[in-house]
Parts: sequence; structure tokens; C-alpha cells
Amino acid sequence: MTAKTPEEIIQALRERVPSGKVLTDPDDLQTYGKDWTKVYEPNPLAIVLPKTTEEVQAIVLFANEHGIGLVPSGGRTGLSAGAVAANGEIVVAFDAMNKVLDFNANDRTVVCQAGVVTQQLQQFAEEQGLFYPVDFASSGSSQLGGNLSTNAGGIKVIRYGMSRDWVAGLTVVTGKGDILELNKDLEKNNSGYDLRHLFIGAEGTLGFITEATMKLTRQPMDLRVLVLGLADITNTMDVLKAFQEKLDLTAYEFFSHQAMNHVRAHSDIQPPFDTEAPFYALLEFEALSEQQVDDAMAAFELCVEEGWVLDGVISQSETQAKNLWQLRERVSESIAPRTPYKNDISVVVSKVPGFLKEIDAVVSEHYPDFEIIWFGHIGDGNVHLNILKPEDMDKEDFFRKCEKVNKWVFEIVERHRGSISAEHGVGMIKKPYLGYTRSEAEIGYLKAIKQVFDPNGIMNPGKLLDV
Repeated sequence: MTAKTPEEIIQALRERVPSGKVLTDPDDLQTYGKDWTKVYEPNPLAIVLPKTTEEVQAIVLFANEHGIGLVPSGGRTGLSAGAVAANGEIVVAFDAMNKVLDFNANDRTVVCQAGVVTQQLQQFAEEQGLFYPVDFASSGSSQLGGNLSTNAGGIKVIRYGMSRDWVAGLTVVTGKGDILELNKDLEKNNSGYDLRHLFIGAEGTLGFITEATMKLTRQPMDLRVLVLGLADITNTMDVLKAFQEKLDLTAYEFFSHQAMNHVRAHSDIQPPFDTEAPFYALLEFEALSEQQVDDAMAAFELCVEEGWVLDGVISQSETQAKNLWQLRERVSESIAPRTPYKNDISVVVSKVPGFLKEIDAVVSEHYPDFEIIWFGHIGDGNVHLNILKPEDMDKEDFFRKCEKVNKWVFEIVERHRGSISAEHGVGMIKKPYLGYTRSEAEIGYLKAIKQVFDPNGIMNPGKLLDV
């Protein structure tokens, strides 16, 4: 391995990817070297934007030769610092690999490069009369490669599952520089280990996803949305059970009254009804017949009679349905100016109410001056704890105090056999706490797997695992 100056390395990199771009402008280094987290300062050596799988392979081989770390960059919407280049790494940004390469109407599959934006894939599916169901607030900027690398979930998991459930095949470049075509888009393939699923959720620590064959499904019809005011957080499971006995829900979300207040202040959105409730549930279902609407109303009436629901509203049009969704989908953007410290945690669905009460009590006891915002995908057991920074508190001091909260929160997570990261990944922020979810033996196997695919440790170093 020949030692070279940073300038020589950058020039050699340009020669390896002649059709791609290599950026070194300070503004570009800042933009591409970070994600939505604000804990670590970006400090990349350079940004490279390849256009093909072969160029990605050339970059990986180059990094192995020179002993330089590589950090993947998609839509940069991550919340665990998994795409932050803080230690002189080369950032591999997939913005230029943004093409839909093929579509098969019979198989209902579409081949996409890793830089295809989620909303772009959703719109393509709609143009074919089909549906890509993985959806979240960042769909307008998040990229497919990043979604798969964190196994993103979002608001439709209760009906459609996680990102991994929609992957028919992958093309990847391993940390050794090998190009692998995984699963070859087969529905049935019982021929040994399914390596495809190792790369989904690996946060770029084993290699880079460069192309993905994604499955599509039929479009949902006549979606109706209900927003219900809950008397108490424990009523979330009572309401879910009442509706699931009659309907197949496509979403079941929740948010606190404080969360709705932030949305209303940020976006001037009207409350769903006059009655004030401490928590709200948002339900969505397909009204394929009048009977299903009647079933929904019967479930609502039962919930009111039992005292679980204080008030509610059901959408009467597509526009009203979209407006009701804004109450939930705009929570993140409305609290962003307050520099929230985010925890994305999960337990099995039945444990959610007690789990929330325990965490809320612990955080409120130790930091009564911190505003706590709860929302999440409660129908699949995933809740988001957001602690808002007081406006007069220094950011670093705030983060230090929140890190103390982590230990208490994750002890509760461990006691409930939950996960420290439901859908945002581990990155650098959650890495010290991985042992609360994974056993020592499991972590040992994870490290061994990384060693096989990335023996020189160049793939997203410092993320997910300490090796």
C-alpha cells in the first residue's frame, strides 16, 4: 500500500471513476457528509458520485488499496448518524444512480438503481396501475438504497410489512469488491443462505446495494381515515383490537396532544374535532363496500361506549383523508426547529401501553423541564420518543443530558424484550447500546459476518459495530 497525500488520493480517485463526479468543495463536503442528525460534525475527504455498479466496484477496490473508509450517502434523511462521514472517509453518494431500469408487468417487479427516491418509485408504480406501499414522511427525499440499508418501515407496516418484504433481488458490491446478484428476483429459491437479507438492514457495513428489484402490488381502493381522541394511552390496544376484529387496517398511528399542538402551530392545521384528548389514534382502511364503513362505525360506537374514545371523525373525501393524515405526518417537521433528541424503539404490540407509561414516567421524573413528544406506528409496536431541547440550553449540554436518559429508556426496552432501533438503524448514535437488544453471542456472529464481507474494515467504519 503506497502512502499518498490527500490531493494525490483525490486525483487517483477521479481517474478510477471517469464518468462519475468527485467533489471536494467545502459546501459539498458539508452537504454530503451528514444526515439529519446533528450530533457529529461531517469531515469527509471527498464525495464521489458513481453512475454504475462497475464504478462502485472500482471505488471499493480503490478504498481497499489505500486503506480508506467509505460512507454511503442516499437521501441523507437518516436519524442515527449512519451516513455521517466524520473521520476523513470518502462519501459514496448515489444521487446519480437514480434510474428505473426495467419493469415486468407480469411479475409486478421493477428494477431500480439505489439512488431512486422513494416517491419516484411510488409514482412509477402508480403510472403502471400498481402500488409501492412502503411510505414515510421523508419519501420525497429518501433513496431506495438507504431505505433498504436500514430496512425502513413507515406508516403502512401493519398491513404491508417492512422494506425487506418487497425485495425480490439485489445487486451489491461487497467490501471485498465482489459484485453479487442475490436471489435473481425469484419468488421461491431454497438453495442455501439468502444473502439478500444480510445486506438489508446492514447500514452499508457489508457492502453497497447498487440495484434492487422491488415487488409491487395492487392499488388500495377508497381509503378512509379516522382520527379518534383517546381517553388514555392504555386505550390504544383496546381500540386496535376492536377495529381489527372487523377490518383489515392499512395503518394505525398515534400522536400526543402536545405533538398535535406543534403541528398546528407550524402548519396552521385545524384540530380534527372540538373535544380535547391526551392522545389520538389515526386509523386507515379500505372501504371496499358500505358494509365495511358500517363495521367501522360500529367499532367506533363500541369504543365510545366503553369509554376508550372521547370523540372521532371519519374522512368523507380523499382531500379530507389527506388533511387528517397531516396531523400525524407533519409531527417530525414541526418539532425539528427544537432540535429533538429522538429514540426509535419497539416492543411487541400488546406491550406498548405499559411500555410507554414506564418510559414517560422515568423521563418526566428526571427531566421535568424537558418537553416530551410521543408519536409513532403503534399498530406494529414502534413508538418514537422525542425530547425537545429547551430554547435556552446549549445543544451539546442537551445531548449529554439525553444520553443519560438513554440508559434508563433502554433498560426498560431490554426488560420488555424490545429493540433500541425499530426502523432508523444503529449508526453511531445507537451503537453503544446495541447490547440492550442483541446478546453478546449475537454481536460476535455479526462481527464475524462483517469480517467475511469486509475484511479490511473499509465499509462504513464506526457504524453499527466496533470491530
